[in-house]
Formats: sequence, C-alpha cells, structure tokens
Amino acid sequence: MLLVYPTIEISHESCMMLVRGSPGSERRYSIDPIQMAVLWRGENAKTLHVVDRDGVAEGVVRNFDCLKRMVQAVDIPVQVGGGLRTYEEVKKLFDVGVYRVVIGTASVENPALIGRLIKEFGARKIAISIEARNGKVQTVGGTKPTGITPLQLTDEMRKLGVCRVVYSELDQSNGHLTDEFYNDLKELALKSGVRVTAKDCVDSYRDLIRLQELEKFGVDSVVVAEPLYENRFPCQGLWRINEQELTDLGPSRRS
Repeated sequence: MLLVYPTIEISHESCMMLVRGSPGSERRYSIDPIQMAVLWRGENAKTLHVVDRDGVAEGVVRNFDCLKRMVQAVDIPVQVGGGLRTYEEVKKLFDVGVYRVVIGTASVENPALIGRLIKEFGARKIAISIEARNGKVQTVGGTKPTGITPLQLTDEMRKLGVCRVVYSELDQSNGHLTDEFYNDLKELALKSGVRVTAKDCVDSYRDLIRLQELEKFGVDSVVVAEPLYENRFPCQGLWRINEQELTDLGPSRRS
C-alpha cells in the first residue's frame, strides 16, 4: 500500500493552502501550520511532507520556529524541504526532531554535502528532490535549468548512498498521473534501484489506484497537495462533518 504524505507549505509562518469545509460551509482549516499538522494527524496521516516556501526562494530556512513547533505537536514523522543547502541547517532541523530532510539544489551544486550528511545521519534521513522539465532537472525551486537528466542525478546520488528521491515533473501542469509521468516514474525506479516518492501527480482516487501499480517497481509513496485540501477523496466528506463538532482534531505529543 502506498504511503500518502499530506503536504503543508509554509510562507511567513502561515499555510499557503487551506482545507475547504464541507459543501455549503464557510469553514476553512487552517491558516496555522501547526493546527494543519494536527488536522492531518487526526485524519490518520502516517507522516507529513512540509515545505518552507520562503526557504526555497531564499536558499535558507526561514520558518524554523514554526517547523520546530510542528514537529513537537504531532506524533508522526515529519520530513522537511526548502532552502536546505548547508550542513548546519540540516543538523539544526534534526536536532529539533525532524525525521527526514529533502534536498534539491544542493544535490546538484554541492554533492559533497550529500555524502557528508548520509555518512553522519544515515541514508534514511536524506531524500533528494528532483524537479524535472522536458526531461532535465531544474533547481532553485524549479527555476534554474540544468543539463542533467533525472536518471543521471539519481545515479550520482545513489553512489553517495542515497536510497530515496522525491520526483515531480513541472511540465505536467494538469496535476494528474499522465501516461508520460507514469512511465517516467517506472523507468526511474527500475533503472536507478532507489525508492521513489512521486509528487504532484495525484488528482483523485483514480490516480492513486493507478500509481499503486508502480509499488512493485519501487514507487512506494506519494506527496499529495491540492486534492486533499479540496476534498476530492470520498472519505473526506465524513471527516469534514465530524470536524464541525470537534475542538481537538487529533492526537499530539503535547496538549
């Protein structure tokens, strides 16, 4: 069974996406990233994918305090990406309880850093973010083109000990699992031998079921954003109704 990562994107310590209420309701959940993490945990999320959007833009972590409080608030693993380009910033996140970091630009510009991080913290703690456009890797939040293919970068990272990549295709603007994206995921997993987390390719339950076919090849998880926030899965209607009556939306370490 695929592991589903709900996404929380943070800018200026606020969520960039809000969960919609039930049909006819004006309720929105929630501008506070910590409460959003608790909401997803209450809906039985097993892990979270969190992006510091300010960090992506500026190349340094900008929402550290918010990330720290989020990790403290839930009892599930949290993986974090966005602006992680130095050893010191990665260590700082691990020190406050982040389970895994997701590194993009530095994997191209400073591969020695990846080797150092894996040697010190272990391969399970480091994932590589690969954003592709027209078959080539893009860095700096998808804005800087390179001449490197996703498979070339994955092979180089595997030699350093990387065992997981988070893969997305920027030219798949319709946001669902196209045949091209499906085939690219399969090829990357088969040829590289690393575990692949798919990102930004699930629009509905149907896409999720199709993606499940790739688990046997090494695509074992998926990061989902807008479809979860827009209640596109049948069970979410029940969650929204139930949450109208709740003040505590899920389990946490601290009350």
